[in-house]
Amino acid sequence: MTIEIRPITAEIGAELTGIDLGRPLAAEAIATISRALHDHLVLVFRNQQMNEDEHIGFARQFGEIQPPPLKTHYDANPLLHVLDQTNPKGEGADNWHADHTYTAEPALGSVLRAVRVPSVGGDTAFASMYAAYEALSEPLRRMLDGLTAEHDVSRSARRGIRAGHLKADLSELQRRLPPVTHPVVRTHPVTRRKLLFVNSNSTTRIQELDEVESDMLLRFLFEHVKSPEFQMRHRWNDDAVVFLDNRCAQHYAVPDYHERRILHRVTIKGDRPF
Repeated sequence: MTIEIRPITAEIGAELTGIDLGRPLAAEAIATISRALHDHLVLVFRNQQMNEDEHIGFARQFGEIQPPPLKTHYDANPLLHVLDQTNPKGEGADNWHADHTYTAEPALGSVLRAVRVPSVGGDTAFASMYAAYEALSEPLRRMLDGLTAEHDVSRSARRGIRAGHLKADLSELQRRLPPVTHPVVRTHPVTRRKLLFVNSNSTTRIQELDEVESDMLLRFLFEHVKSPEFQMRHRWNDDAVVFLDNRCAQHYAVPDYHERRILHRVTIKGDRPF
């Protein structure tokens, strides 16, 4: 069966049909999915009945699996992160963010699989950081190029501990995951396109600016990435799978539900941003 690719918006997202992700993929199918990921940033696959091993096996065909740096109470498989929420407002996923930017080598991408979804609500929105960067004026792009920013685990960890999801001590996490520095404008290692690489969950300050200037500029950038013209919105259903490029896409889990919602996430190891 031929893989069909249907773009979701002009900037981001595509739905792929004609493929069973639970089976080992031929080299041609892996290449097609990889090209689609680089072209569309977020790939949606419907009706994928996979177990945990098949989920991990699919992700492994695109790179080395990265164990979750923050473990929740629900994580039994060391290679799989369980997102299990009922009243998610304020728990952190309802901020625009990319995963694990508080590590030296943030994730290449994530494969998310819906295990249980609420009867209504619980969508995830995704935004292109290529589009966010390119929408800035040329003088502002020139200013941001070459700046670096600190990324810190503390904000995300505090929310997870307060919500009862993380099974860790904050001081231990801060010792294990000290702050890291990444460029404010990153270059994608495959497409070589520039993109905005700051997010409100992890980016704490711009190193080359004083505190007031840094705070003002980061507030502007955090608001800028929320523009609907950069976005797509994904409605989950059971057995849906989303493969996202964490290097150039941010996401936002809409906290509009009060029934249990369970997603499983497998993360693919990335590299140091440049």
